[in-house]
Amino acid sequence: MLEIKNAVKTFLAGTVNAHVALDDLTLLLEAGEFVTVIGSNGAGKSTLFNAVGGTFLLDSGSVTLDGKDITWLAEHRRASMIGRIFQDPLKGTAPDMTIEENLALAYARKRLSVLRQGVQKKDVAFFREELSRFGMGLENRMKSKVGLLSGGQRQALTLLMATIAGPQLLLLDEHTAALDPAAAAKVMEITKEIVAREHLTTMMITHNIQAALKTGTRTIMLEDGRIILDIFGEEREKMTVSRLMELYSQQGKRALDNDRMLFTRDE
Repeated sequence: MLEIKNAVKTFLAGTVNAHVALDDLTLLLEAGEFVTVIGSNGAGKSTLFNAVGGTFLLDSGSVTLDGKDITWLAEHRRASMIGRIFQDPLKGTAPDMTIEENLALAYARKRLSVLRQGVQKKDVAFFREELSRFGMGLENRMKSKVGLLSGGQRQALTLLMATIAGPQLLLLDEHTAALDPAAAAKVMEITKEIVAREHLTTMMITHNIQAALKTGTRTIMLEDGRIILDIFGEEREKMTVSRLMELYSQQGKRALDNDRMLFTRDE
């Protein structure tokens, strides 16, 4: 479904500050897989997402999505195929527009059209129905400007905006990291519900190792732009945080030392 083959990306190439962010990385995701992505700072996690999303082009290698080669496709051309949510709840929405206007813009991608004659009544009814699933009361605030929403409410809205047009792939870039614990838990609950209901192929970056092992169907760990661990099936079900840290030390040849990483111990 998603195939990344021999991806290479070097920043500041040819200088003393050259940094290889993706080092001949290859990854294959089947349709419906939910992959959590972990690794220390600078391991290549966001670079991988940027390469898939089209933020920049690879130096070499290829990206294929649902059988279509998108390696050289511009970022805006990938928008209808790839939904992406960032850590910052302020990204991905227009704060001075209402909830229904934001949703209408996102939904227009499905029809490859633009918002022209206001929001259609039939679409508003659909938006309200979808928002009601969240249990946050947003369906009763359709005329409210998005800038007035809390971080959790805004991130929940962004989730719907990213998935309402039926993308083939969903990228979650630490999308709960900036929220308080209660809001983060609610947004993750909504995330899992949407991914399961829509059978979305999903990749999620997280710094919470325990959450990475409990969420989705597969966990990969990056280091120096390479995948050093790929855990799924029975091995993942039995994996503990302590064992994962031990494997990292063996594969990465050093201890995992990152103050942003959450090493929640198994009970």
